[in-house]
Amino acid sequence: MKDGDKMSSETTHLYKIEDFNEAIVDNTLKDVFEALEERGYNPINQIVGYIMSGDPGYISSHKEARSKIMQLDRTKIIEIMVRSYIEKIK
Repeated sequence: MKDGDKMSSETTHLYKIEDFNEAIVDNTLKDVFEALEERGYNPINQIVGYIMSGDPGYISSHKEARSKIMQLDRTKIIEIMVRSYIEKIK
């Protein structure tokens, strides 16, 4: 929607749950990445360690990063990451 456009009450908007889930995972991973980076960790190594093991100790509690990532299903994180990767290489 452009600036000045108004949403009409007569317009139906279609949202796919997958798009919503992907946005949640994207935003959460971004927040966790930034929190880990601020603490001096290698965010990629820490996130991969968490996804592979399920051990929340890989994720700092700084800025509630640990509690944020634990709200996500690790399988869903992997699914969304793989889908995103495949779409980029197509």
